[in-house]
Amino acid sequence: MPETTENPNVIISEVQLLLAEKRTSLAFLRTGITVFVLPLSVLSALIATSKLYDFLHVLHLLVPVLVLCAGLIVLGVYLVHRAVIRVRHFDRMISDLKQKHGRLRELLD
Repeated sequence: MPETTENPNVIISEVQLLLAEKRTSLAFLRTGITVFVLPLSVLSALIATSKLYDFLHVLHLLVPVLVLCAGLIVLGVYLVHRAVIRVRHFDRMISDLKQKHGRLRELLD
């Protein structure tokens, strides 16, 4: 592909913007992983201490906790999935810019 004659400062600014958006998506990825792991920790603690309580006597407390944990797991999976899609999108956009501009390809490879 032929190189375009755009201002190099504009191109660098575009890449900086894309990299900032990618960092934001990676922050969402970290948040999604944390939200996903939290219910697993709670469930592990409940299983580890299950000998200390009678399941039928605390069922009215366990059901809301389990529903909340399921909701957090779904939210965590959504956040991770969405972040991975966005990171790939920004990587593709940066790759397209690198193909169009030879100097950028030298800087980023």
